[in-house]
Amino acid sequence: MELFAKTDKREKTPLEFTPLADRIRPQKMDDFVGQEHLLGPGRFLRSLIEKDQLQSLIFWGPPGTGKTTLAWIISQSTRSHFIAFSAVLSGVKEIRQVIIEAEEQKSKGRRTILFVDEIHRFNKAQQDAFLPHVEKGTIILIGATTENPSFEVNSALLSRCRVLTLRALGAEEIGLILKRALVDEEKGLGTLNPVLTPEACKYLQEMAHGDARVALNALEIAVRTTPPDANGQRIISLAMAAEAMQRKALLYDKDGEEHYNVISALHKSLRGSDPDAALYWLARMLEAGEDPLYVARRLVRFASEDIGLADPQALNVALAAMQAFHFIGPPEGELALAEAAVYLATAPKSNAVYLAYGKAQKDVKEKGALPVPLPIRNAPTNLMAKLGYGQGYKYAHDFPGAVVEQDYFPAELGPRSYYQPTNRGMEKIIGQRLEFWRQKMKKK
Repeated sequence: MELFAKTDKREKTPLEFTPLADRIRPQKMDDFVGQEHLLGPGRFLRSLIEKDQLQSLIFWGPPGTGKTTLAWIISQSTRSHFIAFSAVLSGVKEIRQVIIEAEEQKSKGRRTILFVDEIHRFNKAQQDAFLPHVEKGTIILIGATTENPSFEVNSALLSRCRVLTLRALGAEEIGLILKRALVDEEKGLGTLNPVLTPEACKYLQEMAHGDARVALNALEIAVRTTPPDANGQRIISLAMAAEAMQRKALLYDKDGEEHYNVISALHKSLRGSDPDAALYWLARMLEAGEDPLYVARRLVRFASEDIGLADPQALNVALAAMQAFHFIGPPEGELALAEAAVYLATAPKSNAVYLAYGKAQKDVKEKGALPVPLPIRNAPTNLMAKLGYGQGYKYAHDFPGAVVEQDYFPAELGPRSYYQPTNRGMEKIIGQRLEFWRQKMKKK
């Protein structure tokens, strides 16, 4: 059995045995949904396809965003011999077979487009096998990957390909794809008379997390397992959609009151140092379809607003969790957010920095742009030095303990004490240090 399929000789699979996502796969560019930054009028990839001037490409993006579909559309829109195979099933032997076939096509004056799905699964030797043939123009390589090409594709091969980033589909785009599947009587579900309630549609749109395949798979299960009513219609309710998605439909409107209620509950649980409640509300948000990066941003904000310098490491943990989720993605990346939530909940709390910055903002807004004192101005030119810039500045490292009394505020404002550290966590040490410096300067 062949491990790769040639699209011009592809056997027709009976539609009833083909998943919905494959059946309704767009056949031309105008039917493709999403990726307007690449396929909009005048955009890079659209121009390449329309002008039939392809170059080797790497499609990088989350699952279900159209990488394979784009490769198929390219095969239908160009005058090239098209071969596709998966890196999961193929090796160097299959690559050699492809190259022999491509060379034969080249001798006939026809170029070959080789589409490699999950190219990141090829090891270094397998990826190296493409290099000379890409350079000679024997093949135009189109690779698809969900992993960062910078880490998973050899630099030599990467330098010969243009990396195009595909974005997760938006809820509206998922909704458009679902509606097409519902009304399409030839390849979709139209002959089954399905009716998707607005609540169910919104649920599928959000719970798909930008993956059209996930949404379509759930839709097909829901429609085929729902019996028709007296009018012959299959009414897909929210509960049926949730059952098909194998996730419970939770009351959570990302644009409404419940969104703010739940994020408030998470924030207050963290502030109240209750890691268990924080984990519960975190799970509520993620399971209901909230954007995990929105949650991550809230954790970063909390680290600065409610912990601050009581535990300076808290901000690093929150940022690391956000980066980890961005790198790994769901569902594994959710554990990084859970780890951060527990850390933030159990860290010592302080809003001293938050309050201090608010006081500084108030002075700036009320007093305006007061002049910088001459001693702490920089004097890069002789003229500025003659005008007194930098004169009288005391270089802290020239004094014992690198501490010296000096006015750093505008004269019109006078000394201010915005930051009042608490007696909790690291701020206790910071407070003691500041008090020591103040007492030391008073004795001078």
